[in-house]
Amino acid sequence: TGALLRTFNGHGGGVVSVAWNPAGTHIVSGSTDNTLRIWDAETGAHLQTLNGHEDVAVSVAWNPAGTRIVSGSYDKTLRIWDAETGAPLWTFEGHEKLVTSVAWNPVGTRIVSGSWDKTVRIWDAETGTHLQTLEGHEQLVTSVAWNPSGTRIVSGSYDHTLRIWDAETGARLQTFKGHEGVVASVAWNPAGTRIVSGSDANTLRIWDAETGARLRTLEG
Repeated sequence: TGALLRTFNGHGGGVVSVAWNPAGTHIVSGSTDNTLRIWDAETGAHLQTLNGHEDVAVSVAWNPAGTRIVSGSYDKTLRIWDAETGAPLWTFEGHEKLVTSVAWNPVGTRIVSGSWDKTVRIWDAETGTHLQTLEGHEQLVTSVAWNPSGTRIVSGSYDHTLRIWDAETGARLQTFKGHEGVVASVAWNPAGTRIVSGSDANTLRIWDAETGARLRTLEG
């Protein structure tokens, strides 16, 4: 119906990222006020404020079990939080510039991050160990996502391309070209056979994840 069901108020700055927990009962939000907030999705009640980032909390995501939250920030770090208590558990350091995008792998053991330092990094979600640095983009990385099997990562960049990487070896498998502007957002379909990308040139494109062929350009 498009009816407005809830309005959640409380952040002291712009809200830049939101995500549901796997059960659909809670929402986490990241803000330019440098905090994350956890909300009851049914009542709109504010449950937790997660403090620690020194700059914008630009990307947030729940782990598959719904017990942890990862956040990426303009302070160049990733942080993992206990979703029940709000306690900070890990701080991952290594990116040389702003962290723009974070995502868990499907089993919750790895985290991928993208950064303005032009790299994609893979981390051990339990220990905070840096496992891989994926290099090849010529400009800032804006968005990262795991495929449903956890074997591939796609990244989008200011260099107008998408790249697919082997999540185990870090090898670059595909470079998708065709966008005329910054690739701002990327996502896999549930079967892992297609990728959709959005660009600041006002288009979406759908790609064959195996061959790199462009299948659709969505305009409007």
